[in-house]
Amino acid sequence: MDFFQHEAYFHAHVPRVKCPEHSVHQISVSLARKGSHFTLLFEALIMTLVREKPVLTAGRMAGETDTLLWRVIDHYVPEARAAVDMANVHTVGVDETSSRRGHGYITLFVDLNARRLLFLFATPGKDAKTFEKISEDLQVHGGNAEAITNMGTGLSPAVQKEAAEHLPNAEITFDRFNLMNLVNEAVVVVRKGEVLTLLDLVKTRWHWLKNDSNLKVEQKEKLQNSLKKDQNLKTAQAYQFWLTFQDIFTVKNRHRGATLRKIWMENVKNSGLSPMVKVVYTIMNHWVGVFRWFESQITNGILEGFNSLIQSAKTRRGYRTHKTFINMACLILDKPDLRLST
Repeated sequence: MDFFQHEAYFHAHVPRVKCPEHSVHQISVSLARKGSHFTLLFEALIMTLVREKPVLTAGRMAGETDTLLWRVIDHYVPEARAAVDMANVHTVGVDETSSRRGHGYITLFVDLNARRLLFLFATPGKDAKTFEKISEDLQVHGGNAEAITNMGTGLSPAVQKEAAEHLPNAEITFDRFNLMNLVNEAVVVVRKGEVLTLLDLVKTRWHWLKNDSNLKVEQKEKLQNSLKKDQNLKTAQAYQFWLTFQDIFTVKNRHRGATLRKIWMENVKNSGLSPMVKVVYTIMNHWVGVFRWFESQITNGILEGFNSLIQSAKTRRGYRTHKTFINMACLILDKPDLRLST
């Protein structure tokens, strides 16, 4: 580490040992790991900086190139991950996030009980072999694919198929955030259909996607004015369905929750609002996983939070490869035990 504002260097002749069987080798030193250009304390400084700042910026502060800093990161993150114990992992959440424009994705697996990131895989697009990799990775870390009994995920048919094959005992719960997103999109589409004929709906998109308690005074007034002018406003009807759908998730009794959802679905179908009716048929096609939420109460909310942090980091920092993106995601989200000399 620097001595105040002055760069500091160690100069030492490392002794060598000569063995008749293994030839000549340098001895290991306690102040640095083998093959590193830096002391252990300097590497500890680097790993502290890169958690908070872009690697290029951290390199400028440390007086080193970002390439050398990435080598340090590439050593400590995989080493820390290799020591992760997955023997007690039984409930996981699965989600995908983009690592770059185009078809660059990584798949996030989270231990929902421990609320920590378990594993990350780089996939070119949405790789069907992702669950095969996770099954293998579980065994490497002392876990068992058959021990996974619950899984929260989105509505992707590919994910359901792969999960059934590689996590045979996992009962799928469809994430309520994904379901709410479907209803959100339906409300937006209904509003689009009316906005061309009703000027009062102009610039009100986000007004219809917030609970009443989250609306500002002027937003509430604008909604009330829209409703007064047209009592048969389709957007308002869709908004009411949206509010009711949220309320159903507050019901703790699974049978009452299922009953209320069936009533909601029938009312939506009778409304004739095509975008909302489409949501109903999607729910019907995934009814078992949707209904199971009332029993498992699994939510991928933590994954949504992780995804936001990852995308924020990507915007501020930028990563050229899947490998660098995954390493930084592990550092930012999981805060692994790096066993640093500090």
